[in-house]
Amino acid sequence: MRQPLWIPSAGRKQNANITRFMDRVNHTHHLRIKTYSELYDWSINEIADFWAMMWEFADIKHSHTYDAVVEDINQFPGAKWFPGARLNFAENLLRYRDDRVAFVFRGETQVTKRMTYSELYDTVARLAKSLRELGVTSGDRVVGYMPNMMETAIAMLAAASIGAAWSSCATDIGPSAALERLGQVKPKVMFTADGYFYKGKTFDTVQHAAEVARGIPSLQKVVVVSYTRERPEIQNVPNAVHWDDFLSKEKNLKIKFEQLPFDHPLYIMFSSGTTGKPKCLVQSAGGVLINHLKELLLHTDLKRDDHIMYITSCSWMMWNWLISSLAVGAAIVLYDGNPNYPDAGAMWKLIDEEKISIFGCSASYLLFLKKENFSPRANFDLSSLREISQTGSPLSVEGFEYVYSDIKSDLHFNSISGGTDINGCFAIGSPIQPVYAGELQSPGLAMKIKAYDEKGASVLDDQAELVCEAPTPSMPLYFWDDASGTKYRAAYFEVYPNVWRHGDYILIHSDTGGVTFYGRSDAVLKPSGVRIGTAEIYAQMEKLPEIADSLAVGQNYQDDQRVILFVKLAAGFSLTDELKDKIKKTLRENASPRHVPALIFETPDIPYTLNMKKVESAVTNILNGRAVSNKDALINPGSLDYYQQVAEQLKG
Repeated sequence: MRQPLWIPSAGRKQNANITRFMDRVNHTHHLRIKTYSELYDWSINEIADFWAMMWEFADIKHSHTYDAVVEDINQFPGAKWFPGARLNFAENLLRYRDDRVAFVFRGETQVTKRMTYSELYDTVARLAKSLRELGVTSGDRVVGYMPNMMETAIAMLAAASIGAAWSSCATDIGPSAALERLGQVKPKVMFTADGYFYKGKTFDTVQHAAEVARGIPSLQKVVVVSYTRERPEIQNVPNAVHWDDFLSKEKNLKIKFEQLPFDHPLYIMFSSGTTGKPKCLVQSAGGVLINHLKELLLHTDLKRDDHIMYITSCSWMMWNWLISSLAVGAAIVLYDGNPNYPDAGAMWKLIDEEKISIFGCSASYLLFLKKENFSPRANFDLSSLREISQTGSPLSVEGFEYVYSDIKSDLHFNSISGGTDINGCFAIGSPIQPVYAGELQSPGLAMKIKAYDEKGASVLDDQAELVCEAPTPSMPLYFWDDASGTKYRAAYFEVYPNVWRHGDYILIHSDTGGVTFYGRSDAVLKPSGVRIGTAEIYAQMEKLPEIADSLAVGQNYQDDQRVILFVKLAAGFSLTDELKDKIKKTLRENASPRHVPALIFETPDIPYTLNMKKVESAVTNILNGRAVSNKDALINPGSLDYYQQVAEQLKG
């Protein structure tokens, strides 16, 4: 067996939330569970018992308890969770109302703002009153076109307290992309800001907000937060009002938390939109709540004394996940801007200053630091940091090793993967297990995941499709405007009936129980019919100092598929024949001859989604003569122009 990069100490295991959870499970069910593996097996074999224990352990606040944990767990999709229960999502997140810090806001301007739990409750109460007076009621939609600010979370909580569903996207996406998302759900109120800061520059978004507002006839009010300046001119924004003017002036208000069914809609999430119009995924208040608390309490080991931060925006489900940390009473550090501004040390300086204990980031962020040969441990104290959570795309073995060699040798590296679809994780970390390079530590509790080969058989130690064989509470209730459920079933259940096919390519290790991800299965390369995960190619490219980034796609060619590799070069290098040979030799020797690309091109830029995921599908479509829709779903849509030129060149 491979040697682990990290083994949790006896003290860490003993003090972990998950250890207390196991003790409670053992006491309640007269069991002798001692390891994560045993707990996982119990959780997927006794799914209803697991979620009942989670309800109790997380202390879900409710006005009426449930009649059953789940009605017909074999109804997939369509299982109904915790029927009879009445609760409110916001009430669970606002259970603490003391003078401990709830939010710390930091932006590129280095201005710091803090808000206590009592101040948070008071502000949400005032905003909820204003929304009610406007006529917002349970079942309405409230949306945000916002930076990652305290006001964004406050608006979500105020809407959720009433029973309105919340959707959001960040102000750094264009108005057409925002309208394509937010307009679908016909909101009554939109919260927005006057601008944002990025790489030291100020961006004015008032006109973008006006364009979005004009495109949504259902909007009755647009509430504008002042961020980049004091009281901007907003007369061109339909039905606009300043945040300070909209917020009720009354003090000591008590929030009326609407008591609603477990499956009452809370979030309407959007898919990336890179393969078509963004899907609107409707998720339940109870399902999101109990799943987030499972992941925060048991897998992340979040405690009240923690300061937790994720590099995210409100376009990404990690924002929703992060905000649920309020239910644990932790302090949430919100950062808005470029994480590498003014330099690569920005986030690590912030970690030291704010005593952040749990830090979340993407694989692309870590790989940037690695390519820059930046060593946080050599420049910062990092004594507060005990866990790094990483997601967004697969991280290579070398990326894992970099964390322990250049950031901190004694921390829990919690690599996670799931998706917007479930507002959570299929595979995730565990604070009581070792960390192995290139592996997510385990499937999530009660997530009955498998790897299916092309014949639909479950396999170990081979790359195959990620599937989930049983329902979980945070899976979508339905897709917006999909009354028949046709789109929902087609998205996940068409390939394997009664089994969720997620669209990721994975390998489940029989020796460690860990899971390695190889990228999206729709981006899997098949030269001569042999399946290759793009992450395998990227892992080798990360080793080459000449290459800053890369993108591998398949092009249909002469009744087969050929692999085409695009490389973005580091400063000072050019794509010479010698470098091409080095690339091919590296892939041939460290991966296989099948991984060697037929063609290598130098690209000025790699397309990424707003959530910093590489977009192989768009380039694959271009090179195979298919249209690319929803370019606004990319953070850099102009990057596709180069690939159009290559496609024309290959035709010739």
